Amino acid sequence: MAGNDLLSDQGLRSDGRRSNELRQVRCKLGVFSQPDGSAYLEQGNTKVLAAVYGPHEIRGSKTKTLYDKALVNCQYSMATFSTGERKHRPRGDRKSQEISMHLRQALEAAVKRELYPRSQIDVFIEVLQADGGNYCASVNAATLALVDAGIPMTEYMCACTAGLANGDVPLVDVSHLEETLGGPCLTVAAMPLSGQISLMEMTQRFHVDHLPKVMSTALQGCRDIYQILDRAIREHIVATGSVSGWEATRE
Repeated sequence: MAGNDLLSDQGLRSDGRRSNELRQVRCKLGVFSQPDGSAYLEQGNTKVLAAVYGPHEIRGSKTKTLYDKALVNCQYSMATFSTGERKHRPRGDRKSQEISMHLRQALEAAVKRELYPRSQIDVFIEVLQADGGNYCASVNAATLALVDAGIPMTEYMCACTAGLANGDVPLVDVSHLEETLGGPCLTVAAMPLSGQISLMEMTQRFHVDHLPKVMSTALQGCRDIYQILDRAIREHIVATGSVSGWEATRE
């Protein structure tokens, strides 16, 4: 692999994956007893905890009450030790607020909020280790935690990134190294079965000729992640009451 090429002559990426392969995904539901729902998810070296509280009565100012549906409140934060650069990351900084807003946008599209009028659902995300795709791992972990909390959803909400290697080869589930060395990266949050896209964000512009195949790659990544999450949820349901819980792993 020469220069900033993200694919070797054998078609392999720096971590040994092929262009259409996800990083290893491991997930576990019910990791905490205090929240109504919780989950832990690893996507490659990105590790995320999610906790859900609610539905419950709206706390604080009543001006944000929605009389026909629930209010989804999302809070995203990164642990101080989540990256190699040890610096203090105050909760509520601009980047965290932006990701929190995007999380809320994605989850509101999947949760059946009309079943819980005048109530609030809190989703807390903590990134323990960051290695690219932090938002996507957060969405996927939040979906697991919502299911663990028993909150009805129209469909799983899954998220995945896609980029371009060597100018024209689409890559799925981009790592931090590939984000750093590569060009534009597309993030998609979607409901895989229906194909409805809730959020789409680009770090840089794509040439219009490349956008369809990059978007298709990201959506296929969402469908692959859906299969992993669905298996984890089904295994957790079978093992309800187990102390150790269950894991779903994609090798």
